[in-house]
Amino acid sequence: MARYWIGVASKEHVQNGVLGGFAQVCHGKAGPLNRMKGGDWIVYYSPTIKFGHKEPCQSFTAIGEITSRDAYSFAMSEDFIPWRPDVSFVTSEEVPIQTLLNELSFIIDKQKWGFPFRRGCFEITLDDFKIIAKAMGILL
Repeated sequence: MARYWIGVASKEHVQNGVLGGFAQVCHGKAGPLNRMKGGDWIVYYSPTIKFGHKEPCQSFTAIGEITSRDAYSFAMSEDFIPWRPDVSFVTSEEVPIQTLLNELSFIIDKQKWGFPFRRGCFEITLDDFKIIAKAMGILL
């Protein structure tokens, strides 16, 4: 049975993952990714355009299906070896979070809607996934 995830990363980092066909979350930590399996889906939320900069994005920026069975380590540089699974991203539209705030069940406090995203990666319900996917132009 598929599970559904939100990953949080800058739009720039998400775009790198889309181009490379992989996902990374929580600065490359294995823990969150080890809960994901092939057949699961991930939606990326990007709070900013670029990592370390303040220009807001606040949008869902990519969506795809996990295709590797397990996460694996990958040496991006000598001192940065993050974990990642392979992902088949689908063509989608970027969707501002503001347009979905009232529909998503994981956003309990609409005034503090950003709180759930602080976790960096978390599981969502199929219903929430369908709401986001539909808004992004994906028909399931």
